Amino acid sequence: MAGSETGTSEFPILRATGPKREDLDACVHCGLCLNACPTYRELGLEMDSPRGRIYQMIRVNEGRAELDENYRSHIELCLACRACETACPSGVRYGRLVEAARADIEEHMERPLLERVMRDFLFGRVLPSPFWLRLLAAPLYVYQRSGLERAVNRMGLLNAFPRLKELAALSPRATLPSFFRHYGKTFPAVGETRHRVAFLGGCMANVSFADLHEATVRVLQRSGCEVVVPAGQTCCGALHVHGGRKGDAQRLAERNIDAIPADDFDAILTNTAGCGCALKEYGHLLEDDPAYAAPAGRFARKVKDVNEFLAAIGPTPPGREFPATVTYQDSCHLTHGQKLPLPPRQLLALVPGLTLKEMPCADHCCGSAGIYNVQHTEMSMALLEKKMGNANGTHAEIIASSNPGCLLQLQAGVRMHGHGQRVLHVMEVLDEAYGDRKKVPPGRKNATGS
Repeated sequence: MAGSETGTSEFPILRATGPKREDLDACVHCGLCLNACPTYRELGLEMDSPRGRIYQMIRVNEGRAELDENYRSHIELCLACRACETACPSGVRYGRLVEAARADIEEHMERPLLERVMRDFLFGRVLPSPFWLRLLAAPLYVYQRSGLERAVNRMGLLNAFPRLKELAALSPRATLPSFFRHYGKTFPAVGETRHRVAFLGGCMANVSFADLHEATVRVLQRSGCEVVVPAGQTCCGALHVHGGRKGDAQRLAERNIDAIPADDFDAILTNTAGCGCALKEYGHLLEDDPAYAAPAGRFARKVKDVNEFLAAIGPTPPGREFPATVTYQDSCHLTHGQKLPLPPRQLLALVPGLTLKEMPCADHCCGSAGIYNVQHTEMSMALLEKKMGNANGTHAEIIASSNPGCLLQLQAGVRMHGHGQRVLHVMEVLDEAYGDRKKVPPGRKNATGS
C-alpha cells in the first residue's frame, strides 16, 4: 500500500466529489486498523479493510480506477462501525471518508430500477414521515401480536423462501400506540427541576421502541429533568448519510435545527447511539451552508447521548435491589463514534444488586449497523453468531446495550443462538430498577405545540 501509488504529488485529485484530499492523506497505511475491522477479520481480504478501502478511494479520486460495481461492493460491505478510528494512531476520520465515498457512488452510479424505487420510498417517504411509519407498523403489529406469526413459524411456511425468512427474523417488534403520541408534550421533573432537556424520538424507534422511549423519559424525570419532546422534530438523517443520501440528510438536519432551538435547552438528548453520532456531526454535514452552518454547530454542541448526560449530571440512584447479572454490548457509534464506552457502565454500576460481567470483545460490532443486516445478511449473521458466543459465555440473564439497532440484532441473536436472555437498553434496566412508575408525573401538551 505504501509508495508512489498513494502519493499526493504525482496524481492530482481529479474528482470534484468524493472524500476530501486532506482526510485521505491522513492515512499512512500502517495497517493497525486491520484487526479492528469486522469485515477484514471475517474475510481476511485487504480490499475489505479500512486501509484497503482508503486505497481504493484514492485511486478512484485520482482517476486511476473506475467508479464501478467492484468499488461499490467493497465500500458498501463496510459496516461503518468506526472501530478503525479507535485503533488508528493517525486520527483518520474514516467515518467521514466512507460516507463521502457512498455519496459519490449514489450521485454517479445508477442502481437497478426496483432498488432505486425501494430506496427512494424508504429514505424519502418512510423514515421522515410519522404517517408512513405508523401505517406500516399497524399490519406488522397485527401479524406479530395476533398469533399469526407464531402459526406461520410453527407450520414452516417461510421455509421455502429463505430470504423472506431471514428478513422476518430480523424485523422489529411493532409497538402501538407509538411514541409519536407524545410529540409536543413536556414531562415535568420528579422533585426539583435541575435541567431542561429536549428528547429526540428518531424515526423507526417511535414505532418499534416506544416502550424504551417512555422508560428513558421516566429515568430523566427521576433525575430532576424536565423533558420536552418537540413536535416539529424528524428523523436525524443517520441512515441517509450511511446510505449516501447526503442531500436528504441535510434537509432533515435543517428541519431538526428549526424545530429545536438549541439555546432553549441544557441538552438535546437521544437514547440511540447511531442517531447521536449523526446529530453531533450536523456542523460537518452543513458546514458549506451559509444559512445553517453556525446554527448547526450550536445544535451539535448541545447533543448528548442519554448515558453521557446522566453520568455527567449524577443521576438519582435506584433505591431498591435489582438482583441480576448483566453483560454489556458496546454500541459501535457510542464507543467508537462518540468515544463513550464508560458512561453506560457507570450507570449500571449504580444499580443495587446488579452484577456487571464483561463479555470478551464487547466492542466488536454485532452486525446490525442500521439496515446493514438486511442488505448484507450473511456477513451480519456471521458477526452476530460470534457476538452471541461471547455473550453466552458470561451466563448473564440480561444483555444490555445503548442502541435500538443493537437491541434488535441481539434479540434475533437470542432467538437463534441464545439461552433465553433478556435484551434491554441501559435506560430500561434503570427504569425497572426504579420500580413504581406511578410516582412519575405524566406529560402535558405544550401551549405552543413545540
